[in-house]
Amino acid sequence: MAHPKRKISQIRRDKRRTHYKLTPRQFVNCSNCGQPTRLHHVCGNCGYYRGKLAMAVKAATTSTDDE
Repeated sequence: MAHPKRKISQIRRDKRRTHYKLTPRQFVNCSNCGQPTRLHHVCGNCGYYRGKLAMAVKAATTSTDDE
C-alpha cells in the first residue's frame, strides 16, 4: 500500500482542491406555461417537456373540511 514519504502542505493540498465546488442550478422558463423549471426536466406545473405533453399533472385540490 502506498504511503507518503512527506507531509503534503496545506497550501499544496488546497491548490489541488480549488476546483471542487458546486455550481448553482440553472433554470429556464417553460415554453408552455412560463414557470421556471430546471434544464432538461419536465415542468412540474403543466407536465410539458420540449413542447410536448410528457406526463399528466394532477390538479391542485384544496380541501375545506368544516368539522
